[in-house]
Amino acid sequence: MTEIFAPARLGPLTLRNRVIKAATFEGRTPDALVTDELIAFHREVAAGGVGMTTVAYCAVAPGGRTDRKQIWMRPEAVAGLRKLTEAVHAEGAAICAQIGHAGPVANAASNRAPALAPSPMFSPLSMRAMRVPAESEIPELVAAHVRAALLAEQAGFDAVEIHFGHNYLVSSFLSPLLNRRGDGYGGSPANRARLAREIACAVRDAVGDRLAVTAKLNMEDGRRGGLTVPESLQVAAWLEADGALDALELTAGSSLLNPMLLFHGTAPRRSFAKVLPGPARWGFRLVGRAFLKEYPYQEAYLLERARQFRRELTMPLILLGGITNMDTMTRAMAEGFEFVAMGRALLREPDLLHRIRSDAATRSACVHCNECMPTIYTGTRCVFRPDRTPEPLPLRPPPR
Repeated sequence: MTEIFAPARLGPLTLRNRVIKAATFEGRTPDALVTDELIAFHREVAAGGVGMTTVAYCAVAPGGRTDRKQIWMRPEAVAGLRKLTEAVHAEGAAICAQIGHAGPVANAASNRAPALAPSPMFSPLSMRAMRVPAESEIPELVAAHVRAALLAEQAGFDAVEIHFGHNYLVSSFLSPLLNRRGDGYGGSPANRARLAREIACAVRDAVGDRLAVTAKLNMEDGRRGGLTVPESLQVAAWLEADGALDALELTAGSSLLNPMLLFHGTAPRRSFAKVLPGPARWGFRLVGRAFLKEYPYQEAYLLERARQFRRELTMPLILLGGITNMDTMTRAMAEGFEFVAMGRALLREPDLLHRIRSDAATRSACVHCNECMPTIYTGTRCVFRPDRTPEPLPLRPPPR
């Protein structure tokens, strides 16, 4: 318990503890800009005791959003983002911007811009073909991530997390199932990893040691023919050798092909069928059972895969997936993980960390029903506290 709640280094940062609020799209940016509701959401989590909270999703381009209502990083967004970072800092926590491009997961119809994919694909979200960027266009994609990181710095963020997971753009380049290119960014594992490495190095070169730089990396896609653990281990080893990242947050699954591998627990098929827009709703009714598979929930459900990365790597690792109580956090520390990331448990109880610190026997009230997933369209929340609007008021500090 002492180790978990002691200050810890993350690159140039010192976090007040080793618990990070994972990126979970908040659904509180209707005009693609910061709102008071978004500030209240993160301030409540910060006041609840985490070492750092992560803002999701800060797209690097307007066409890189999964929905038009998400923030994309541009000068007009900086003033609002600065209010957000100041509010979180006032609660004693650090704040991270998750930056990335949704790639094939982007909604072209909503964004009014083509979705990008490494190879020709049809989008079930927008019911149209995706655009394949030429090799000559890749430097601009890298530059977009750099611009986003610099804007995050300007807005007062302490860290950026680059999205290399869930078959978003970079992850789709890593996947042999989705990347069938014949140029320098396709084919061999080294070529498929090239975009991830170039973005990580370019972001680090741009921000230096002024920000912590992490990445969320898929350990596997969870789909036949997709990225596997051995391939991802090689990618991670290359990223470690490049020296651009301060930590890796290990994840799994595909927003495009197998999202429940990330979440585990009950698949909220009926709820999604009610809220998905237009054509996506019709398609979901046909394939929802195959798309939203069910994986039994257990604590630290990604740990078995993550152990393989811990054995092979020396860089700091962040364990994600089923982190809800003191026992699991202690287990993660004992196995060599420097940080843990919590998501759904903090949607249910933003002050969970304070209560765990006060009483190590505290158990999360999250029941892993995943009904929070469909709420992204109306403001991400735990459905067991539907009328609770996060208020920007500090919670009582834990007893010393």
